[in-house]
Amino acid sequence: MPTARKESAVAELSQRLAGAKNLFLTDYAGLTVDEITRLRGELRKAGDTYSVVKNTLFRIAAGDLATQLESFLAGPTGIVFAGEDPVAPAKALKTFSDTVKRVAVKAAYIDGRVVNAAQVDVLAKLPPRIELVASLVGTLANPLRGLVTVLSGNQGGLVRVLERIREQKSGAAAA
Repeated sequence: MPTARKESAVAELSQRLAGAKNLFLTDYAGLTVDEITRLRGELRKAGDTYSVVKNTLFRIAAGDLATQLESFLAGPTGIVFAGEDPVAPAKALKTFSDTVKRVAVKAAYIDGRVVNAAQVDVLAKLPPRIELVASLVGTLANPLRGLVTVLSGNQGGLVRVLERIREQKSGAAAA
């Protein structure tokens, strides 16, 4: 029979799952409390949270999502509840793994798809979303900028030709 504490934990976990767009499942074995606190701080910078959850409670709270992630819910599991941008938590996990202590990413649930640890590593190497959008805008703007330059060049040429004609006529009238 479930206890009130477990029921509240499942309810809280369900709310957090509903509010998270992306999830990252990690193995936190070997991390001290101080190291987990540092990891939480790194993730919090991007507005993400990190929680250690019991696999059984996660299965109950996640419902259909748990069936997709079932193979990764073994052993100690820590979950990153991330917002819209999946790159920021992936980068934070990679940075923490490289600088402090190795955190193994089991899998991630990104935009409705389950991705493995290798794909999360590739994601961590991408530039942030805002840089990708800026690059796309710049790429789209370049042809337009070129078109404006060409069109203004023709107008400038026409103005120069008309100015020459005016000078010739004023020079002929003066002579």
